[in-house]
Amino acid sequence: MNRACSRLIAIASPPRPLLGHAKLWLRLLAVGTLVCWAWGVSGVVADDTPWVVYRGQDGPGKGKKVVLISGDEEYRSEEVMPALGKILAKHHGFDCTVLFAVDPKTGWINPNQSDNIPGLEALDDADLMIIFTRFRNLPDEQMEHIARYVESGKPVMGLRTATHAFRIPRDRKYAHYDWRAKKWPGGFGTHVLGETWVNHHGKHGRQSTRGIIAPAARHHPIVKGIRDGDIWGPTDVYGIRLPLPEDSTTLVLGQVLTGMQPTDPAVDGKQNDPMMPIAWVRLLESPTGPITRVFATTMGAAQDFQSDGLRRLLVQACYWCVGMEDRIDGKGDVSLVGEFHALPFGMNQFRKGIRPADHAWNP
Repeated sequence: MNRACSRLIAIASPPRPLLGHAKLWLRLLAVGTLVCWAWGVSGVVADDTPWVVYRGQDGPGKGKKVVLISGDEEYRSEEVMPALGKILAKHHGFDCTVLFAVDPKTGWINPNQSDNIPGLEALDDADLMIIFTRFRNLPDEQMEHIARYVESGKPVMGLRTATHAFRIPRDRKYAHYDWRAKKWPGGFGTHVLGETWVNHHGKHGRQSTRGIIAPAARHHPIVKGIRDGDIWGPTDVYGIRLPLPEDSTTLVLGQVLTGMQPTDPAVDGKQNDPMMPIAWVRLLESPTGPITRVFATTMGAAQDFQSDGLRRLLVQACYWCVGMEDRIDGKGDVSLVGEFHALPFGMNQFRKGIRPADHAWNP
């Protein structure tokens, strides 16, 4: 039971001297239970539920289900995915389920728990999967839901470390998802998103990234309303093997800056000649026949997510992925919902003792 409900029922529970007033106590308890039930259906989950659900409000995405999968040790995906889910639910109407790496012993979110992301069965009827994981080694029964979704031909979005989302031993059923796989060279990253982990092209922690719209993509619906420089983040540009697959279209290029401020000048020389793609789309032929719409970006850390331009890019990418590009006008609301205190990237820098229910949102 969530903490607010626990407190409410505690208030309704009678002290010993009032035990004779049973009818009054039962009425109070019934009211408390009803309020807790109402909160539950509007987006607040019980303390022991290892995921969080945000019910869509009014908006073009009404009736569409998005599953957002977090689980990386470095870039605070466990903060980004709830924030993105709330934006999609409140401002755009999507039903969003956010999943986390959870320590099964404590129930706390623990990005270092590489072998457990409960709730992946939510993918079975999802319209869009957004994944932001790093080197996960999930058990077969969890990977099965991801594999079935990928093979269905439904759309996929990958953020930052999703290029190297999995690290699965060779003797396991889903070893081909591993970032070094041979059956699928480059694993999930290359096979689905279009690239796996290569290197840090910018200097990690010293050179930030400015987004420049690719000249050939200036009329693509995903970048509508976004200008050069609107996208900025302190994470560095990842290296990409050029060219990307033939079925890919580069949307945004990453200009390496000399420092960690959005006003810093661009670096001279080979780091920006050519600039690396930091966002692209693919139209990928799936085994079942449908063309899979894929969006990938190598940005997305919590501090990156403070950028209005990046949030607009991600929200509009969701619309494109589910075939609603005609509803993109470049003016949709991408403001943050509630408080968002971005932690800097870094290993073991996550907030300790946080449960999925602590990310609940009551509209």
